Amino acid sequence: MRKSWSVLSAVPQRIVSALCFMLLFLGGDCYAERQALRVSDGKIISFNRMMEEIKGSRVVVVGENHDNVGHHQIQQAVIDAFHQAEKPLAIGLEMFRTGFQPMLDRWVAGTLDEAAFIRVYGENWGLPWPLYSEIFLYARNHKIPLVGLNLEQNIAAKVARQGFASLTPKELAKLPPGITCSVDPVYMSFIKRSFSTHLKDEKSFVRFCEAQKLWNMYMASQVINHLKRHPQQTMVVIAGAGHALKGGMPAEIGHASRLSCKVILPEFSELTRKSVTVDDADYLIIE
Repeated sequence: MRKSWSVLSAVPQRIVSALCFMLLFLGGDCYAERQALRVSDGKIISFNRMMEEIKGSRVVVVGENHDNVGHHQIQQAVIDAFHQAEKPLAIGLEMFRTGFQPMLDRWVAGTLDEAAFIRVYGENWGLPWPLYSEIFLYARNHKIPLVGLNLEQNIAAKVARQGFASLTPKELAKLPPGITCSVDPVYMSFIKRSFSTHLKDEKSFVRFCEAQKLWNMYMASQVINHLKRHPQQTMVVIAGAGHALKGGMPAEIGHASRLSCKVILPEFSELTRKSVTVDDADYLIIE
C-alpha cells in the first residue's frame, strides 16, 4: 500500500487528479485500494465501504499532520467521494480565519486569481501552498463552498500566554456568546495525551489547555452556524489531528448541537491501529 501511494506522490497532483477522474468516468475508483479500520469493532473495511457508512453524517472531520502529503490525499479522497455522490458539500478549514471568508468566497466564485489567493493563503497559514493546493483548486473547479473556521491568531496566542481571564471585553466580543473556556480534569487529560510535546510547567499547561479549548469551541461554533444556514449540506472539516480527535472539536460540536459527526484520522506514529480507541476516531485510514 505504501509503495503504490509513494509512486503517486512523485507524480504532479494535477496528473493524479486527472487519472482519478478518468477512472471514475470509466466506473473505477482511484481510492479503491485504501482501507480503513472501523474502530468500533476493529474490522478492516474498504474506503468505499467507509464512505457508504458515513454518507448520512452532517459533519465529517478528517485529521492531518499538516506537513504530510498523504494525509491531504486522504482528505481530498473524502471530499471527492462526497462530490461524486452528488452530496451538497462544504469544506471547513482550520487553515483560514473567519475574517477572510470574503476572500474564500471570491476564490470559489472565480473572481480571485490564483496568485492573489496564494498571498491570502500565506497570510493565514505558514505551510507551503502545494500541500493544500489541490484541495483549494478542486473546491474552485467544482464550486464547493470553503468555510474559514479559525479565530484571530492574537486571541489564541494571548490565551496560551496569559490565560482566558486576560481577554479584554473587546476581545471577548469577537467570540461566540457563552464561551467560558473552563477546563476540567478530563479535558486536561485529553490535552496531555494529544499534545505531550507542548507540556511545560503546570501553569503554562493550564493556559495551553484553555487555548485549545477556546480554539476547538470557536471552530465548532463556525461549523454549526454554517450548517444551520445551509441545512442541506454536509461539511468535511480538515484540521490538525489534535483538533480532529473526538475529544477536541468534534466533542464541542456534539455539546453544542445535535449534528451527526464522524471522525476519520490517518494512521501515524502517535495513533496506530493498535492504540486507537473509540474515544479517538470512528475510522483510521491504514496503509
